[in-house]
Amino acid sequence: MIKKALVINGIQRTLVVKDSDSLADVLRRQMLLTGCKIGCGKGQCGACNIIMDGKVTRSCVVKMSKVPEYAEIQTIEGIGTPTDLHPLQVAWMAYGCAQCGFCSPGFIMTAKVLLEQNSSPTREEVRAWFNTNRNLCRCTGYKPLIDAVMAAAEVIRGEKTKEDLLFKPTENEILGSEYIRPSATAKVTGSWDFGADAALRMPADTLRIALVQSDVSHAIIKGIDITEAQAMPGVFKVITHADVKGKNRITGLITFPTNKGDGWDRPILCDEKIFQFGDAIAMVAADTEEHARAAAAKVVVDLEILPAYMSAPEALAEDAIEIHPGTPNAYYETNCIKGEETGPIFETAAHTVDVESFCSRQPHLFLEPDCGFAYYDEDGRLTIHSKSIGIHLHHAMICAGLGVEAEELRLIQNNTGGTFGYKFSPTMEALLGVACMATGRPVSLVYDMYQSITYTGKRSPGWMHIRLAADEDGKLLALEGDNYIDHGPYSEFGDLLTLRLTQFVGAGYDIKNIRNKSQTVCTNHAWGSAFRAYGSPQSYMGSEIAMDVLAAEMGMDPFDLRYKNIYREGATTPTGQVPEVLCLESMYDTLRPLYEEAKARCAEKSTDKVKYGVGLSQGIYGCGLDGADASEAAVEITPKGFTVYDSWEDHGQGADIGTLTMAHETLKVTGATPEQFKLVMNDTAYTPNSGPAGGSRSNVMCGQAIKNASEMLLNAMTKGDGTYRTYDEMVAENIPVKYDGKWVASMCTDCDMETGQGDPFSIYMYELFMPEVSVDMETGKVKVEKFTTVADFGTIINKTVVDGQVYGGLAQGIGLALTENFEDLTKHTSYKACGIPYPMDITDDINIIYQETYRKNGPYGAAGCGEGPLTAPHPAILNAIYAATGARITTVPALPEVVKAALEERD
Repeated sequence: MIKKALVINGIQRTLVVKDSDSLADVLRRQMLLTGCKIGCGKGQCGACNIIMDGKVTRSCVVKMSKVPEYAEIQTIEGIGTPTDLHPLQVAWMAYGCAQCGFCSPGFIMTAKVLLEQNSSPTREEVRAWFNTNRNLCRCTGYKPLIDAVMAAAEVIRGEKTKEDLLFKPTENEILGSEYIRPSATAKVTGSWDFGADAALRMPADTLRIALVQSDVSHAIIKGIDITEAQAMPGVFKVITHADVKGKNRITGLITFPTNKGDGWDRPILCDEKIFQFGDAIAMVAADTEEHARAAAAKVVVDLEILPAYMSAPEALAEDAIEIHPGTPNAYYETNCIKGEETGPIFETAAHTVDVESFCSRQPHLFLEPDCGFAYYDEDGRLTIHSKSIGIHLHHAMICAGLGVEAEELRLIQNNTGGTFGYKFSPTMEALLGVACMATGRPVSLVYDMYQSITYTGKRSPGWMHIRLAADEDGKLLALEGDNYIDHGPYSEFGDLLTLRLTQFVGAGYDIKNIRNKSQTVCTNHAWGSAFRAYGSPQSYMGSEIAMDVLAAEMGMDPFDLRYKNIYREGATTPTGQVPEVLCLESMYDTLRPLYEEAKARCAEKSTDKVKYGVGLSQGIYGCGLDGADASEAAVEITPKGFTVYDSWEDHGQGADIGTLTMAHETLKVTGATPEQFKLVMNDTAYTPNSGPAGGSRSNVMCGQAIKNASEMLLNAMTKGDGTYRTYDEMVAENIPVKYDGKWVASMCTDCDMETGQGDPFSIYMYELFMPEVSVDMETGKVKVEKFTTVADFGTIINKTVVDGQVYGGLAQGIGLALTENFEDLTKHTSYKACGIPYPMDITDDINIIYQETYRKNGPYGAAGCGEGPLTAPHPAILNAIYAATGARITTVPALPEVVKAALEERD
């Protein structure tokens, strides 16, 4: 131990610390300055950035032994308060930079040092500064962050005031505006407690959990010896499958009877077999995390190693054993059968193409490590806090496995860093429940980033084999497909994901005749979980590359080929549904002159060393879970205003501003202002089942439910003379003050299990992608230089939020196309190794063009937006590489060595 005097946020403190502790740990654990976040723990993400002696410091990798005596340390808590914010904090709010907010303190502290050194930086200098200081953001795509720094610099230079930056409602209108999120102030001041922050504030008797995890991918468990671990210092209990009171399985809620498994294939704690690297075998509950981890290393597991099938082709080999005995490795099949038989059409068609593509196992690379805690509440209910984006869904998935009745289990979503879909699956919820039940004590579990990367779900890889047939003029006649999804070892949502290939391969084009078969395959690689644009990146890797190949085959411009075949009157989707709007033609008309300019610009810039090209693709996505999706919400009038209750889980996409805007837009006629609304969200004890926050369903489904509840309350408040009852008048007249709203997409149907035909979604979103890329002909390195996108999400509910969704989605699409992967378990275990884009990897030249086509089934005409930007930017980038070089790439990520090989093959 060492004694050290430090000046922290202007106050001298004398601390006694371990010299091996990191500065971040001391600030967080001893000072409870939790605005300093720990993401990667390796200095790769900048979430921990603070200022020490005037310099940006990655506090997670600085040991206390290296911190100078009397060092002056500044954290986010020391630069502004909610009533007196620093210009950077105000700008962060104004430009929507605090989406999930986990990275915001680190960025703000980094930017503060820059502006102290240079109050007039260029945009390029700001990006380079963030890059140098390793600041990562997974939500925003970086452009809004650069905008915010430039705006804060104007305030610091005296050219604007802080008040000039923030949107101010006029005539009580916030729909479609840039009104800030209710959570924004807390996020930019570091007072928005995430799960690991809240865990530090748990009672003193809280047990800290460490997992015993598999370091192999497939094995039979012959024995588990906990003797030595149980005797380690600080250990309260070592927990194995024998301590689980229930079924010890998480149900995958699979589709019967087409799924050949039973859905109970994922153990909470492995009992008979290991199915993937990282599987949880046991848990150690101890007084400290350090003691728990040390004891976990002493658990001895006796294994019989089995063959590990790390891809769909390996699992489908003739000699492959069944990973789940009794269930074939290819356990689900969906077919899109539309129109006439396609075989004869291909035999006589003027033009046909045959394309094989591969969409990789993209890692989510969220910045907040997975975390949660559990305890028994005042009513004796097992209560689990986590990053869940489906609290009611997860409740149904884990009850039987834990062995608790539904009314005895309560799930609460913590303030959550971006998940991008991985938390559609329960990751640690059941583990926390088991640990709390087995010990009878409060428990917390916080993964490090290695665990978060290796032991959470990933985008399921897709092997796509797509054929297109067209007549002599380029009119599409037929599509055929034979596709495989590698969904890892657990079946949850695997059938739903594969169904998306039926729904989206060829979407946006009027194709009368389709025969498209897709299968889900069980493997021993990372389990497949939801990831933004679920199923469509795989789908469009097939059909959007095939469209470009067909255009090249015909000598036709790929823009013209697409334009000829898009949805118009009389067209139907791949599932036979009539599109709810016909917006693509006008979107293409908007894009055409920009496309011609881009082609000319790329041709002019190209040299022998660096080639430039422009690519195209289109992405369509449905808003909702399949069929008659539904959502519930409630709205109440109170003495102070209104309270809205819903379970619209927020993981950065803006559920708070969505909830507020939906309710305010209906109730504003009473004179209610946004400040008079209280939001109660995401606690199964108090909030109704709004459904999970995935598939871009929430803006539509939750929005309609909130609107419905608000309308019922408004009707009850209406006096009939143009005025409205107050709370006191409602009570005096014995009129209920709280109303439950529900909305059901009753116009939808499930897709037929044999043909895939049906009306699965009430609303779709549409987006066109046009990247311009440069290709270094010597190295094969590709850079997206400019990105233009035209999007139709219906009525825009909040402009800043939608902008952020598009910027962030495009950045993830660039990563998917060029750098990101989770394949090698010995290599892809950190942000850098997985290929996450840093600020200098994402273009600053992004042009978003919105077309707002009113959706009759959406709240105030809105669709969703979150999935749209990541549906198909990656095939557009690959198509741009072809336009630049003539080298065709059909797999992602297009790393320099992949591009170089394609160039050599072309030659």
